[in-house]
Amino acid sequence: MVNVGPPSSLYIHIPFCQSKCAYCDFNSYAGLERLQEPYVAALLAEMDLAAARCPDLALRTIYVGGGTPTLLPAEQLRRVLDGCRACFRVAADAELTVEANPGTLDEAKLAALLAAGVTRLSLGVQTFDDALLRQLGRIHTAQEAVETYRLARRAGLDHINLDLIYGLPGASLGDWQAALGQALDLGPDHLSLYALTLHDETPLARAIAQGRAPRLDDDLAADMYLWALEALGQAGYTHYEISNWARGPGAICQHNLTYWLDLPYLGLGAGAHGYLERRRYWNVALPAIYIDRLREGQPPTEGDEFIDRAAEMSEMMILGLRLMAGVSEARFAARFGVTMRDVYGAEIDDLARLGLLLADPEGIRLAPPGYLLGNDVFERFVLTEGG
Repeated sequence: MVNVGPPSSLYIHIPFCQSKCAYCDFNSYAGLERLQEPYVAALLAEMDLAAARCPDLALRTIYVGGGTPTLLPAEQLRRVLDGCRACFRVAADAELTVEANPGTLDEAKLAALLAAGVTRLSLGVQTFDDALLRQLGRIHTAQEAVETYRLARRAGLDHINLDLIYGLPGASLGDWQAALGQALDLGPDHLSLYALTLHDETPLARAIAQGRAPRLDDDLAADMYLWALEALGQAGYTHYEISNWARGPGAICQHNLTYWLDLPYLGLGAGAHGYLERRRYWNVALPAIYIDRLREGQPPTEGDEFIDRAAEMSEMMILGLRLMAGVSEARFAARFGVTMRDVYGAEIDDLARLGLLLADPEGIRLAPPGYLLGNDVFERFVLTEGG
C-alpha cells in the first residue's frame, strides 16, 4: 500500500464563543475570555511540538475554525498566524481560511487578518431571518450579516464563503428561497448549505422534544436542497461537494479537499483532530486542560487510533463520494494496489442498478438521486475485516 506522504494542511481550533448556539454540539465555550491569552500561548507551544515531530512540513492550506476565531483580539490572531509561518514552511500561495461570525469583525481586525496572509473568510450567517436566528440562539441579526460581508469585501477579501442552514424548525420553502436569494444578492464566491442536524442535549433538541419548537420536516428539507441545486446552478455556481458550491475552480475550498480526498492533515488546539502516518488522533477538549498540558511541556493528545487497510479503503470511498467528481479509480489503485471493483464490485453494480451511483472506467460518483441518500450509499462501502 502506497504511503500518501506528509500532511500539507493544518487545522487550528479556537474554542471560544460569545454564546453557545441552541443547536451546537461543537467543542466551543462561552464565558472563557480569561483563557484567551494563555490559550494562544498554548497553541504556539503545540506548534513547536508539532514542528519538532514533523520538521519537513510544507503547508498549502491553513484553516482556523471554532468556536469563533474572530473573538480573539487582532493581536492574538496575528500571533497565531505568524506562529504558523515561524514553525512551518507555508507556501507563498497558500490558502488561509478563518471562520468568523457576523458582528465579530471590524476594519482593524480585517486589516490584521489580511496583513497576516488570510486569503479566505468563512462567515457563519445560517439564515437571513431574524426570528429564525433568535430560535437558533444566534446573537447577530440579518442586517449585521450583510454589513459584515460588505465590510470584508471592502477590506479586500475576495474569497468569502457563507454558511447557511436549511430545514430549520418552522421555516417554509419560501423562507429558504428568500434566505438563499439574499445570499446570492451579496455575490459570495462560495456557499456551504447544511441541513439542520439535531444533537441530543442541545437546547433546540430539548425545545422540540418538549413541544416548544416545531418538529423537523425531512421531506421539506429535501425539497429545500433540491431547490437550491437548481437555483445555484442557474446562478453560475459549480456544485463540487454534496453541501458546497463554488463560483469557478479558484473558489473551491482547498483545505476541505484534504478531508474529502482522505489525505493527512495536522490538527492543533483543544479538541482538534488530525491524521498522520495512518493514525487519527484527537486532543483533549477542555481548554483549561489543554493549556495545563502544554504549560507542563506535554503533548495535549487525548487518544489516537490506527487506521488499518480496511478502514482506510472505507474512508477513501465514503469521503470521496461526497465530491461530485467521486472517487478516482487511478488514485484508489495507486494507493491500495487493487481496483475498486476488486473490493467493491458487487456494491458498485447494485448501487448503479438502483440509480444511486454512476460508474465508468475513470471511477465512481454519486448520481443525483444519491445526493439525498448519501448515508445509505456510504454504508455500503464500510469494510469490517482487518487490513
